[in-house]
Amino acid sequence: MLEKPILQGETITLRPLTIEDAKVMFSSLNNPNSEANRLTGTQETFTFEQVKAFCEKIEKADDRVDYAIVSKENPNVVFGEVVLNDIDFENGCAGFRIAIYDDENFGKGYGSQATKLILKFGFETLDLHRIELEVYDFNPRAVHVYEKVGFVREGVRRDALLWNGKYQNAIFMGMLKSDFEKKLSS
Repeated sequence: MLEKPILQGETITLRPLTIEDAKVMFSSLNNPNSEANRLTGTQETFTFEQVKAFCEKIEKADDRVDYAIVSKENPNVVFGEVVLNDIDFENGCAGFRIAIYDDENFGKGYGSQATKLILKFGFETLDLHRIELEVYDFNPRAVHVYEKVGFVREGVRRDALLWNGKYQNAIFMGMLKSDFEKKLSS
């Protein structure tokens, strides 16, 4: 199991996701009006038991770090999650994923802070060489944030998601440790 230290931002804290977070995660996943589900391309429905089993599994995983994004003011308030997954230590690579659960928390900087914190952890603590992500083309706000923190567009997977009867492209983005270091020094 990977060590997952608590990471502190300006207004948020990242703490390891636990089985106790299954309830808030389940609520987000099963909210029919959730913009987060659309933005992440989540079309499946999950039972509470499935979400609970997932949370239990990730607590013990050694190829991923899953963090809850919580309010620094009130640590009981969970804004979302941020993840480095499919960590390949041999090649120094990992995938990146983030979800802000409630639409009311969009645009408040929580996602940007969480992204910067997890990238710093990935590059400096885990000594990764590359972190990559996939974002759907109907999420320009996320693309903007990813480019702002230093991700580079690397390609497009055409018609990767069928959402409400329309195909959407997936944009591939990546960041190398050298990109991260350059961004820090600027």
